[in-house]
Amino acid sequence: MTETTETRPQPRAGTRALLTFVRFVMPALIVLSGILLAAIGQRESAYQSGALLISAGISVALLSVFYRVGIRGDNDRTTEERAREHFDATGEWPGE
Repeated sequence: MTETTETRPQPRAGTRALLTFVRFVMPALIVLSGILLAAIGQRESAYQSGALLISAGISVALLSVFYRVGIRGDNDRTTEERAREHFDATGEWPGE
């Protein structure tokens, strides 16, 4: 018995570019602006503002990571549910 897999639609080129920007470029730019602000400002308020921007950039990156981990878990649960339905119907576990 062959295992069926669901194919996800591929995002358009513009969507992929936007996702890449939000996931990687935007957090990097936020962190870079914090580093530059601290380096150029040379005052305590500039250091604090730079640290704030660095923290915000790291937070944006972590939100993206956590979102992707959550989506992966949803996909795993869907795959498991389909395998159980197949087992209930046929008495065989898919792929065995």
